[in-house]
Amino acid sequence: MARARERLTTSLRAVQVLPSPNIWHWPQVYEAENRAQDVDGAVWTVLDGLTDWTGDVLDVGCGDGFHLPRFAERAATVLGVEPHPPLVERAKARVEGLTGVSVALGSAQDIPAADASVDVVHARTAYFFGPGCEPGLREADRVLRPGGALVVVDLDAAHPPYGRWMRADLPSYDTTEVDRFFEISGFERHRVATRWRFADRETLESVLRIEFSAPVAARAIADTPGLEFAVGYRVLLRRKPRGLIVG
Repeated sequence: MARARERLTTSLRAVQVLPSPNIWHWPQVYEAENRAQDVDGAVWTVLDGLTDWTGDVLDVGCGDGFHLPRFAERAATVLGVEPHPPLVERAKARVEGLTGVSVALGSAQDIPAADASVDVVHARTAYFFGPGCEPGLREADRVLRPGGALVVVDLDAAHPPYGRWMRADLPSYDTTEVDRFFEISGFERHRVATRWRFADRETLESVLRIEFSAPVAARAIADTPGLEFAVGYRVLLRRKPRGLIVG
């Protein structure tokens, strides 16, 4: 086991891991953020209608495993994959005692799973942000069974006000280019409007401060008089072909 872990760690160093400063540095605040997100369950409603979640599910960039117990309610098995070792340990602690759920150190470009071994690959605001994620797309296709689904849940930077704050910090981010990339890559797109709602102002402001630069966070806080704000998502779906496509 130690040698296998050493090989995996060496492999991780060889690929580019996209850091997530919010959850890497402030996991407790990010936990509160996760609990505030999509309070009406709009994203989950869309996901339920897209594919079958009762097979073997792999969550790429699972963080500290927040979504793993929900997947485990229906899936035969659940594997969470996360590149940041401290979060791997937090995720393992979260799912301890759950049958059929495991967590492993790995990345979107180097998934520790066998070829054609899962039915669904899920990634939520992790790695698949547009051009440049092609290695992860290939790796997802490798581990998916024929007919399996890659489901990407990403923030929609065209949806105000959250998208406006995103673009203020990422002026070079082109939503049209990203949409075109995924269309060319064979994905269908579903836009989902949601609400994030917080228990108190302190938590809301703490979340905005870990998501944005100080000037943008201050603007977002000033723009939000209450305890909630609107956030849009893109839910993207691509299926792995079941066999040869004859043209």
